[in-house]
Amino acid sequence: MIRWFRRKKEDAPAEEPPVEREEAAEVPEGEEEPAGRDAVEMCEDEKGRETAETDAPAGQGELEEAPPEETMESAGEIPEESAEEAEKGAQRGRFFSRLRERLHRSRERLADRVDRLVLGKKTIDADVMDDLEEILITSDLGVQATQLLLERVSDRVKRKELQDPGRLREALREEIARILSVDAPPFDPAAAKPFVIMVIGVNGVGKTTTIGKLAHRIKASGLSPLLVAGDTFRAAAIEQLERWGERIDVPVIRQKSGADPSAVAFDALDAAQARKADVVIVDTAGRMHTKVNLMEELKKVHRVIQKKMPTAPHEILLVLDATTGQNAISQARLFREAMNITGLILTKLDGTAKGGVIVPICHELKLPVRFIGIGEGMDDLRPFDPREFAEALL
Repeated sequence: MIRWFRRKKEDAPAEEPPVEREEAAEVPEGEEEPAGRDAVEMCEDEKGRETAETDAPAGQGELEEAPPEETMESAGEIPEESAEEAEKGAQRGRFFSRLRERLHRSRERLADRVDRLVLGKKTIDADVMDDLEEILITSDLGVQATQLLLERVSDRVKRKELQDPGRLREALREEIARILSVDAPPFDPAAAKPFVIMVIGVNGVGKTTTIGKLAHRIKASGLSPLLVAGDTFRAAAIEQLERWGERIDVPVIRQKSGADPSAVAFDALDAAQARKADVVIVDTAGRMHTKVNLMEELKKVHRVIQKKMPTAPHEILLVLDATTGQNAISQARLFREAMNITGLILTKLDGTAKGGVIVPICHELKLPVRFIGIGEGMDDLRPFDPREFAEALL
């Protein structure tokens, strides 16, 4: 009997520990039990990932992960725009520095004297205003423009907007910029085709050179200019314009010396239409036997251009030499009586202390300044900015 119980105990399977029986998962009948606990956890992780991928909305992965091409492109756009703006700002800074440098003689005549006037002063009194009047008139600002500036400065003082003498120069700069900001349509050579520009002025102001630089600027903007040698009276005027045409690679329409300027202008408009030129720049005579003959000849050229193109000329630009000072105002008055001038070009500002003459011209004649010449270089004919010019002058 005892031997039978011993054999029964040896044949019976060993019981598993209670702890292991609690942790083990029940396996349904007919399925194999996993190798161990780690295997069970791995299966559950894989099953969870499959469930998440199955339940995720379609296209969710595409939204979360941007294509590399778009990321690189968008990342490059901002720096490119910033670089372009920075380059424009640098160009404006370089031009202002050059303008200020070229106007140093005019600035010394005006700005330095204003600084010495207010040095040590505590108030802006009548004595300061009297001395300021003398400075402005002797700086070629003219009597009328000077009186206007003094009135506006006095009004600021009365309203207690201007009390510190140290701010007198700043106040003058702001008022000069207001005078120079003449209300006029913008200069737009693309407004018509062909856009006809008639350039007038006396001999010696740099008219032909200005025409060459203006054509170079227009060509650089993407338009095709055509030059017209309409000054058939001055010796070598035609040849000078032809040399400019060769230099900037722009065609020149010409006839023999002494030919009728009106006929040259008429033929040039025919050529411009045939060649599909964008801009036509007409040079004109600057000296005749008398001033009356000169003005009548300019009127005749104007009539012929209008007969060929009723809306032309679209711009009549008067070129003035800044070194002539107050004489430039007399020239502007004379030409305006004969022609409907639309704008001014002031040349040789880099070699004179009379740059302030631009203020009375704009004040008295209400004519906008289109361009200014500040040097001999091809790019030294620049569009006129009233505020920038006022800051460089004062």
